[in-house]
Amino acid sequence: MSRFLLVFALATLTSAAQAADKGFYLGASLGEANVEDVTDNLHFDANDLGLKAFAGFRFMDHFGLEASYVDFGSPSDVVNGFDVANDAHALDAFAVGFLPLTTFDLFGKVGLVSWDSKFDISDLDFSQDHDGTDLAYGVGAQFRLGSFAIRGEYEVFDFADNVNMLSVGVSWTFF
Repeated sequence: MSRFLLVFALATLTSAAQAADKGFYLGASLGEANVEDVTDNLHFDANDLGLKAFAGFRFMDHFGLEASYVDFGSPSDVVNGFDVANDAHALDAFAVGFLPLTTFDLFGKVGLVSWDSKFDISDLDFSQDHDGTDLAYGVGAQFRLGSFAIRGEYEVFDFADNVNMLSVGVSWTFF
């Protein structure tokens, strides 16, 4: 009898975890953001702590939409003897494809990013702002425990020469 109860309890937990994968979700991530920008006279390549807040809706097991606000931190580098700092942030929107494996998902996403980036060279009292809308894409994995999920992902934002972020985060799905 106790084996039956144990099997029933495990089946119930697995079903609950699988049922939590559809619906509206909110989350946050942090990780390492990298900004690289190369021009004729400048090769800027620096990392900083990046933060992201995201929201999405998973319509079915294999498809959802997601949007986020990303702050790439304030990476700085010494270029040609000058201190160069960057401040970049973005809003993005993705179509997300999921490959569900019980309580574990692999996912890929592609979409657009609207970004703003500012370079400062304090030694020269120089500042330059850039903004635009470009392609963004990423891959990741998440482990779901009911409505709670832990995710890791790598995202590429197609502005400057190379902007990317490797992050770990959590999300909560609302039914």
